[in-house]
Formats: sequence, C-alpha cells, structure tokens
Amino acid sequence: MPQFIRNQQLFRLSLFVIGPLLIWQTVTADEKSPELKWKMHTINDQSPYEACGAADFNGDGKLDIFSGDSWYAAPNWTKHKVRDVPASTQNPHYYEDFADSPLDVNGDGRPDIVTCNYFGKRVGWVENPGGDATAAWTEHEIDTPGNMETGELVDLNGDGKLDFLPNTGNVVVWYELTQQKPAVVWTKHDLGSEGAGHGVGAGDINRDGRLDIITPKGWHEQPADAASNAWPFHAEFQLGAAGIFIHGRDVDGDQLTDIVYGMGHGFGLSWLKQTAGTDGKREWTKLNIDDTFSQVHTLVFTDLDGKGEPELVTGKRVYAHEVEPGDTDASVVFYYQFDRTAAKWNKHAIFHGDPALNAPKDAKDRWALKDFPKGSAGTGLQVAAVDMDADGDIDLVCPGKSGLYMFENLGQ
Repeated sequence: MPQFIRNQQLFRLSLFVIGPLLIWQTVTADEKSPELKWKMHTINDQSPYEACGAADFNGDGKLDIFSGDSWYAAPNWTKHKVRDVPASTQNPHYYEDFADSPLDVNGDGRPDIVTCNYFGKRVGWVENPGGDATAAWTEHEIDTPGNMETGELVDLNGDGKLDFLPNTGNVVVWYELTQQKPAVVWTKHDLGSEGAGHGVGAGDINRDGRLDIITPKGWHEQPADAASNAWPFHAEFQLGAAGIFIHGRDVDGDQLTDIVYGMGHGFGLSWLKQTAGTDGKREWTKLNIDDTFSQVHTLVFTDLDGKGEPELVTGKRVYAHEVEPGDTDASVVFYYQFDRTAAKWNKHAIFHGDPALNAPKDAKDRWALKDFPKGSAGTGLQVAAVDMDADGDIDLVCPGKSGLYMFENLGQ
C-alpha cells in the first residue's frame, strides 16, 4: 500500500435485542504491559477543523498533514492554505470539511484528498496541483447523497483499491474509483435506506472472506458480485447514534467477528460479542469497554506497540454538539488493548486535558477554541495513524474544534 495512505487496520441475543452489560469486561489499568510514552506536538492550536490526513503532499519524502483549508509541511509544520472551507450557514460552529482522506485520485503520483461534508451533502475530491506549495487545490464534486458525518477509505470489494464509504444518514452508499485517466470516474453503489443511520463501518461479519457494511441498525452482507446493489440487510441489533468508524473484528479470538463502536453523542464505548445460538443464528451480547467519557466518534485500530495485535485508539470529539451529555468535560485521547486471557480491556491515556469550566450556558455562545484550555487535544472526526517520523512506529495526528495536534510515539 502506498506510504501516503493512512495506516488504519480495518479490520443476537435475537433481532433488535442486545444483552446485558457484563461488568467483568470493563477497562482496568494494564498491570502487565508498560504504557507507551507520547510526546505531544502542536501543529495549529487555532485550527477548528475536525478532519485530517497524512501523506507526502510535496514529494520530498516526508509525511505532511492536511486538515481543513491547509496542508502543513514536515518537519516544521509550515502552514500552506490551499482552499477555502466555509463555516456552515446553518450552524457556524461547523466547517464544511468532514473528511480529509489522502488518495491519488487522478493517477498523477500525487496524493489528493477525498472529502465530504454535512450541510452541503457533498462527496468530492480535492486535487493536489503540485508545484508551488501555496497553489490552490481544486475541489471536484462526486455526488450529493445527503448529510454526511464523515467517511473513510476502505477496500470494500477486495480488488486492492480503496473505496470511499461515507456515513450518510439517509442512505447507505459507497463510491468506487473506477477510472483515473483520461478522466476521473467514481461509480456510486446505493444500498438503500433500510440500514442508514448515525454511524457506519465494515467487517467480515459472516466470515465468508468478503467485507460487509455495518450500520447502527444491522449489517449489509456483501454478495459475490460487490458491484450489485443487492446487499442483503440483516437487522440484528440497534446501536443508537454510533461513532464512525464501526469496526467488525474478532476481539476475543473465537473466530467470530465482533463489533466495536462508540456513542457519538453520549457516553459509551462498547463491543458486541458474536456467538452462535442453538438454532445456528447469530446472537449479539453488548459488553462495556469504557463509559467514562462522551462524544466517541472516531475509532481506529492500529498496532501501536509493534507486537502485531492492533490497539483501539479513540477519544472525545470536542463539542460534537455544544450541548449534550459530557459536552464540557475534559478532552481525552486513549488507547485500549484487549487481554484475551483475562477477557478484559486495558486502558492507557495518551492525553487527558481539563474541562471547559467557564463555557457559556447557551450553545450558540460556545466555541471550543475559547472555552477549552489552549492545547486541548481530542479525536475529532478522523485520526491519522501513521509513522510520521519514519522511526518504525505508529504516531497519531488528532484534529478537532480545539486544535490540530500530533502525538509522537516514543515507545515503552
């Protein structure tokens, strides 16, 4: 996979019934494995954008950062504004940039940005012109399917090429890059509205070797012909307003695909354990990972300690909404390791900030950059998990309404 692509490992009780929360699954401090050490780098503590991607945008061999209206050149993170990203006219607390995923869309050898937005309902790609670092990047519209929380690049159909899976609340869709030259062509795959909701993800739920699409209401089974829009829907659970990405992966090593997700607008980080019932049907039991912080939007699995088993990285999306449970609580970034022997999640802090103690009562008067202490890092709508400094381990780039930061992995 090209270096500039973000390194992210993707992975009843009965219908609509989720089992009880089992206390023995809650997180604890890890007593066996030393915690990784992290060094925080401020890229732009005044950036209000919630999406980011990392790639070598100028071809000098170093990984740069793209977020919102600008890219930041390594190693000194010089800012180059290359486009205009307006605040929403419907809600000025949000900027119309909900994904910044690097991909060479037009095949010219330079990483572009695949993006989407909420209020504009637009999927598009932003073309890297090369040359002058400050040259304007041009955005090309792909489609306007509906309000999108964010989106991710995933090889859904297994052809070795990344597809774009946005979280469109009104419909389940994905976009396949079917031609780069002489003109860029994206093919839309519309799976209908049955499973649509707040949250989307992927995983091989039935272990047939094909990635399925996970939604808050169940999962779409990928058929033998992925290009077909007839992906059968299995309404086997209800997650609520889930974060993005919803991950399907075998958490406990029993050769069954489980589901890991967060609550985007409330408290809760959880997983659904899959088991086979006596009738052969899938059963899902909800188990707690962590319920100490809210607004859990972004979830990334990546191998932080280099031991071959990916850790779960997530945290608080600061002011996902300005008024909701946990809104002014401290911003946090954590990683979790699942101990299969003890059947528990071990929690490790990457960043723990301070709450917004003096935040105005009225949502319209709130603004993360003034309400939260300077240097408050969260996980926004995307986290770029890549080896930013080429030292052999995975670092983290974290955007959000309270600024843009990088966490350098210093090892144990």
